[in-house]
Amino acid sequence: MRSRLLPIFMVVFVDLLGFGFILPLLPFYAETYGATPLVIGLLTASYAAAQLVGAPLLGRLSDRYGRRPILLVSISGTLVALLLLALADPIARALVGSDQGGLIDFNWMVISILFFSRIVDGLTGGNISIAQAYITDITDEHNRARGLGLIGAAFGLGFILGPAFGGFLSTWGYSVPAFAAAGLSAINWLSIAFLLPESLTSAQRERISTHPKPAFTLQALWQAINRPRVGPLFHIRFFFGFAFAIFQTMFPLFSQYRLGFDARQTGFLLAYVGLLVALVQGVGVGALVRRYSETRLILAGAGLMTFALLAWAFTFNIWMMLLVLAPLALAGGTLNTVINSTLTKAVLPEEVGGTLGLSASLESLTRVLAPSIGGVLFGQIGVWAPGVLGAGVMVWVTLFAWRRLILNPDPPLQQKVISS
Repeated sequence: MRSRLLPIFMVVFVDLLGFGFILPLLPFYAETYGATPLVIGLLTASYAAAQLVGAPLLGRLSDRYGRRPILLVSISGTLVALLLLALADPIARALVGSDQGGLIDFNWMVISILFFSRIVDGLTGGNISIAQAYITDITDEHNRARGLGLIGAAFGLGFILGPAFGGFLSTWGYSVPAFAAAGLSAINWLSIAFLLPESLTSAQRERISTHPKPAFTLQALWQAINRPRVGPLFHIRFFFGFAFAIFQTMFPLFSQYRLGFDARQTGFLLAYVGLLVALVQGVGVGALVRRYSETRLILAGAGLMTFALLAWAFTFNIWMMLLVLAPLALAGGTLNTVINSTLTKAVLPEEVGGTLGLSASLESLTRVLAPSIGGVLFGQIGVWAPGVLGAGVMVWVTLFAWRRLILNPDPPLQQKVISS
């Protein structure tokens, strides 16, 4: 298992490193071409809206054709999207021209290319859920949370270096970090092609392909949400994801308007968040699951996230921010890892890829809603409003987790494969 954990760790790390390059600068990039906070929120939401469709499809395909080939498809889409992001300005100049009379058309053409880039990346960017399915394939129930925690650590480490270097590179122009991220995606593609072995055997893929699969419809998603064991976890995933996505997507604007930070400073602050998340998921989660049940950790994480989001809403200086981000990273890192670990134990082995894809799809839906709603609250009410909404949502998550996971849990899964 260890020989395969390192390559998939590096895949996630390099992918999130590239993602971190562009995360802190995208709002500033779009704002350069006249984008309002609402448009910036919709730009962020467009990636998630596309991933809402792409993530479960890629998860299902990885169940049938293997994790490795679908990872290659996913990274290829990310590479194309990043090149479009880097070349948005010259492409727009070629299509519209840069004369003053056509400046508005030129700006909107650039923003349209940015939207198209994020949609392409969202449709093909389900590689994190596929990596989680890969970890599930090579671990058992006893060490799965630890394995998924390592993926979370790779995620966090990518955010340590990515935003910091992305913010630094942005001093030479916003296209430079995008080109650098595209180069990292190319390296990632080569590492998957030559270093990462497949986790599913042909016999396992054949067995999985013989089982009936639910349709990709709203009705099917609703049925999944109401399934025993899985339903409560999907419910928690959705509402926690919404609250956390409000923080993630509004954080660059919050830093700009409340703290007066630019892209470089925001990148360093996100690097601090990444360090905390890496420590939580790489070290803390493994220690916590040895002492406490996963359902108890979900309940505790939800309560801590409530407090952290409320404190974030009323943060007024950098020292308060650094203090507030510690419990927020602890709660977010724990919940992200433990929810996915519990989900993989709530379904049959042949359902893991599709289930994690549905989980990613629900999370993507929150990333459609959160920046759109958060952008409206930010612009119309105040910079504190998104944090207060997120805290209110987490109050509900905490109460729901107590009722459905602790007081009235569903019976455990009977570990058997039902033939078709």
